[in-house]
This record gives sequence, C-alpha cells and structure tokens, in this order.
Amino acid sequence: MDPATRRHLSRDPVMRGLIRAAGPCVIRPERGRTPFQSLVRSIAHQQLTGKAAGTILGRFYALYGDGRYPEPAELLDTPEATLRGVGFSRAKAVALKDIAARTLDGTIPPRRKLARLTDEAIIERLVQVRGVGRWTVEMFLMFTLGRPDVLPVDDYGVRSGFRIAYGLDEMPKPRELAEFGQRWAPYRSAAAWYLWRAVDLHREAK
Repeated sequence: MDPATRRHLSRDPVMRGLIRAAGPCVIRPERGRTPFQSLVRSIAHQQLTGKAAGTILGRFYALYGDGRYPEPAELLDTPEATLRGVGFSRAKAVALKDIAARTLDGTIPPRRKLARLTDEAIIERLVQVRGVGRWTVEMFLMFTLGRPDVLPVDDYGVRSGFRIAYGLDEMPKPRELAEFGQRWAPYRSAAAWYLWRAVDLHREAK
C-alpha cells in the first residue's frame, strides 16, 4: 500500500485501527489475464467454493488439448452439452458462450481499450453480458484491472465488515455505505479490502 493511500484512509480513526491490525493492503491485480479469461473465471466461481470451481475449470481447460484457456471463437463453438459435462450449470454454460460472443463483437474490449474507460463506463458495458452483474464487474475492476477507487456496496462481506468495524447493530444499507464511503475516495478499493479484513479479524478474535 502506497503512503498516500495509508495517509488518506488513516484520517478515519476506525480505518486507521484496521490498518494497524491487518497490515498493508495487498490487492494484487491479475494483470496476466485478458478480460475474456477473467470473466470466464468469474462465472466459474459464482456460488461455488474455490476448490469446486478450480476442479471444474481444470476439466474445462482440458477440453482444449493442452490445459489452456480457449480462444473466444473456440468457446463459442463448444457445444453446451460439453460445457455441462465438465460441471457447468446450464445458466453458466450459456453465460460463458455469451462472454465469448461479446468478446468477439467488441462489447468486452481488450485491456488497452478498457484502460481508457471510466469505472462506470466499464460497468455499463459489461453488465450487458449474460450472468455478469455489477458486483462481478466491481471485482473485475479491483482484481483484474487494479482500479483504486471501487467500493462494492452490495457485497455482503464489505457490509458486514463495516457493521463490525463501526459497531453498528444492523447491516448498513448499500446507499448508506456508499454515502459514508465518499470519505475514502479515491482509495475505496483499499477501504473495501480492510472491511473484508474486519470480518476476518472478528472471527479470529472469537
């Protein structure tokens, strides 16, 4: 975590305490993956444990001969039944094919084009893809593109961490969290990371 981020977040006494307890923010963007590849992985991981998703992805990659990501055209040509055979649900199989189609038609652009777009413009484009909602795009912005100012206010862990850290009796509403989080801009991605850590620290303290 760079000094400017630490200084800014530390203006909030609660966030300052989280920084001391959890240490430096270690969000590490996955810069080696294309947007297509990252969104495929996101769909695979939806509503599954990391282990289960990893098993399915291993079978999926094996379809293409040498355990690699398919090209978008290859995925589009893969029968839905084949995708279901490696463990994807019908909804996920359809979503994967839509990711491939939207990559080919430019709705999901390459990184160099995404780099010129604002966070909201990227969200607006990518939520057009079947199976990709705002939360999925926010995770993509944080963990693939490394955008520094994303606060996923609908994320249960972020909301729970806020409740724990600020001593609230009830979960904050997304709008309330968004308004409060303005004070953390332009480093809200790091703030979200610390709210996730607040949940971890609470569990460890029990």
